Amino acid sequence: MPTAPQTTDELYQALQENDRRPYGRARTVTAEELVDAAESFADPVPLIHALFELQEAYTYGAEPRKSPVVFARLLTLFDERPDAFDERLRHTLFWRFKWVAGALRALPEIPLAGLRQWLTEMRDRYEKAGLGLQPYYGQAYLLAAHVGEDTDLAYELWAGRTRTRLSDCEACEICERALYHLAAGDDERALRVWEPVLAGKESCQEEPARSVSHALLPLLRTGRTDRARELHLAGYRGCRRNPSMSREVGRHLEFCALTGNEARGLELLAENRSLFDEVDSPLDLLGFLTGVEVLLQRVELLGHGELPAAGYAGRTWTVAGLRAEVRGRADDLAARFDARNGTTAHADRRRARLDQAPLLDALELTLRTRTLDDAAPAAPAAAPAARTAPDVPEPLPELLRRARALDEQGHPDAPACWARLRTLVTARDYSHPDDPAVGPLGQLRADLLADEAGRAGEKDEFAAAADLYEEAAGLYDDAGKPAHAAIARAGALVAAAQVPARGTGGTEARAAALTAAHASLVRLHEETPGLTPYQEARLLRLRATALGLRLQTSGSEEHVAPVLAEVDLLQAFATRHDIVGQISGARLLRAGTYALAGDLPAAVTETDALLDRLKEHGPAWHLPRTLGLRGRLHLGLQDARAAHADLTEGLRLAADWPADTVGTARLHGDLAETCMHLGRPDEALRHLTRSAELDLRHGSRTDAFCAYGNAAQLSLDLGRVEDCIALLDSLLSEPDVAAARLDDRLVAQLRLTRARALHAGEDLKAATAEFAALAAESAGWDDDPGSHAMIAAETAVLLGESGEFGRARQAADQALSAHARAPRYERLSNCLRELARLQAQRQGPDGLADALTFLADAGRVADEARAAGYQAHGRSLDTALAYEHGRVNAYAGAYEDALAALEKALALLGEPGPERGRAEEWAECVRLAGAVEGIYLERPVPALARLDAAVSRLTALGHTAETEPLTSLAARLRDED
Repeated sequence: MPTAPQTTDELYQALQENDRRPYGRARTVTAEELVDAAESFADPVPLIHALFELQEAYTYGAEPRKSPVVFARLLTLFDERPDAFDERLRHTLFWRFKWVAGALRALPEIPLAGLRQWLTEMRDRYEKAGLGLQPYYGQAYLLAAHVGEDTDLAYELWAGRTRTRLSDCEACEICERALYHLAAGDDERALRVWEPVLAGKESCQEEPARSVSHALLPLLRTGRTDRARELHLAGYRGCRRNPSMSREVGRHLEFCALTGNEARGLELLAENRSLFDEVDSPLDLLGFLTGVEVLLQRVELLGHGELPAAGYAGRTWTVAGLRAEVRGRADDLAARFDARNGTTAHADRRRARLDQAPLLDALELTLRTRTLDDAAPAAPAAAPAARTAPDVPEPLPELLRRARALDEQGHPDAPACWARLRTLVTARDYSHPDDPAVGPLGQLRADLLADEAGRAGEKDEFAAAADLYEEAAGLYDDAGKPAHAAIARAGALVAAAQVPARGTGGTEARAAALTAAHASLVRLHEETPGLTPYQEARLLRLRATALGLRLQTSGSEEHVAPVLAEVDLLQAFATRHDIVGQISGARLLRAGTYALAGDLPAAVTETDALLDRLKEHGPAWHLPRTLGLRGRLHLGLQDARAAHADLTEGLRLAADWPADTVGTARLHGDLAETCMHLGRPDEALRHLTRSAELDLRHGSRTDAFCAYGNAAQLSLDLGRVEDCIALLDSLLSEPDVAAARLDDRLVAQLRLTRARALHAGEDLKAATAEFAALAAESAGWDDDPGSHAMIAAETAVLLGESGEFGRARQAADQALSAHARAPRYERLSNCLRELARLQAQRQGPDGLADALTFLADAGRVADEARAAGYQAHGRSLDTALAYEHGRVNAYAGAYEDALAALEKALALLGEPGPERGRAEEWAECVRLAGAVEGIYLERPVPALARLDAAVSRLTALGHTAETEPLTSLAARLRDED
């Protein structure tokens, strides 16, 4: 806190600001400082408010030891100055007797007699104040359940009594009743009791998150797996990283462990690592550590005890090491509670949780399914694993001969051979054989560099690829292999031409670079003696590729013929020497060239012929890519069914080869797009996530995150909000994001989608915080002010929904400033109109002036759009603005102005026609005008005439649905008249 409050008004303002902070150390420290400040005032009331805020910070910040101390001060103040406690403060005081009872139960050092003495104090105080004793009996039952003795009697004494104003909220009491039945082994009855909370009908500060965490396993045991999955996703989000809900986090970890989601459990554990050190409540810590141990025990039993795990700060943990540490601490805590209580209840409950067998082998919890193998750190030299592992011989000479032979063919098994060779060569004890068939070590190192360069190029890491190819060429020269060096230099030329040039005009510069690269390739080809047929074919392929990339970059018609000429050369040469892979490659290039030139039917004809040849002559591994190309061509020709058939067959055939060598990820991505055209969004979502998984596994991280981002957006569009949030939470916790190795704009897009999902999930506070952070970051995007305008506009609306109109105005001004540099007419107009509506609706006449200022800004945006010739994609900006003037004035009670604005909107719209959207907008204007005129201005006769005429007009046009609100309003006016 920068400066201590000097007046009571400043203190109360500081208390309000602190109340908006999340629970945690920062809020608690500020609350402690505010208590110190409040003690300087003579009036005790500010101190009472400050002490209540501090007790709340301790309670929900998981510091139970300090809560009773603060409450003791409040009781002393109440006894000394009861007049300082108004009705609300008095109610709060008696309510928080229950908080202290809970805090004392959580501390094993407090004797059982002390707990009972506190309950006696609570009962005596309630009786003296004339308050009902149901809350006292509730606390007596909770103590009995905690100790594990006489719970049935204590439950009946509590549950059978009538609730009072000081009873726990309905949601909390429902949870305790359900837990009583759960402890008795009656899952079905517990779930029936829980239903109002699980369905969201009852809630509070801790609910439904607390109930959800307890209900997960009963839901599984009773076969309600879909409901369990849904509640896990929503419930976990409500408790993660929250010290006061660490027990609930532990139950979510347990749920993951018992449903085959151990990898997700480790991911969630890492997200909650801070709880190991932040939870000060021994009872909460016991619950959390037991859930952690259930997870770690399961992972270790599956043979993954050496996996890294997130644990106590200050050292690196493995699963096995952390499990041993957690077990010791949790056993000690359980023993301390049982020693205090004189029972074995806590040790017994711990043992029961740890003895559970998995309830399901595998329950798909999120769109990003991961296994423990995925969680293992990758070996530095590991290569992507083929689905069908090739036969990789172990003796080095044989392995190297096979790798080189497969590489000449372009065979998909070649990378696995190179990966094995790389492992052997980089070993400390490697000794290179003196074998002419193997060649010198320099040649082998060059081979490995060339393979690595090819993989870098496939990931669009062109600068790295060019450098690796050049290094390989140098080693080939040293080894006396000039032809091999030429192939490597050719690869470097094509890769270097694709490196984005800085400070130059993108497309033209890249096309020029590819033209130069082609000329250099031709010279290199002409000047290199001793080329074997396969090497010459590879150079011809690179020449054609360079020109194909140029055409793809420029889209220029004049660049088509040169590509086809090079392709003809390649095909003729490959046919003459019977190099089947290059014959197929030439025909693929020709088909792709026809497609780039816009001649899709010719491209399909070429792929048809190629497929016939591949089925007869091979190579078989070219079939998946060729079918993928034909599928994309069919999609371009609007034949989604044919596209789906080709892509599905391509995916089936791709299963026979290593996924990264035959474009399996691309096939899944194309199938996702095709499924969207066919109206199969759920199938599209599965293909998107599979494409992303494959890209991630093969190191194409940017492509993977893009695909996952598309999957998140699609899941949000489908209304699967929790799936979207869970997927994005998983992605945003990746090391690449934390270390800022991923493109910052891509990360921002993922966060933007997440913020929208939070908003859709009605978590307005979290959504607003994320939007505000994105708006602050995007303000520095000088190269993309349009995106900042969009983000700031959405931020402003969320702030308006939160009632923070001052901050909303600031965000709207940021959006307008960015809009001036990169216009976003429709987005800004929508934002400003919505802010005006929100402010008028929330504040009535008091908010009218500010609301009209928003509308004036929207008017200027509409004027700019009109002057620029902009056509809105949705409603006309002018008619929408006139309608909003009407609605805003109506909210503020300025009914004549509202009616005039609506008349203007109707004049701008004109009479409705056959278009449904326009008819709907016109009908809404008529409805609101009729309501203002007939109800608020009390002129029902002209209002009814207006409504009846509109109904007749719409009915004649066939817009019967649009007439329903008008006929309903007319009936109301007639009834009132």
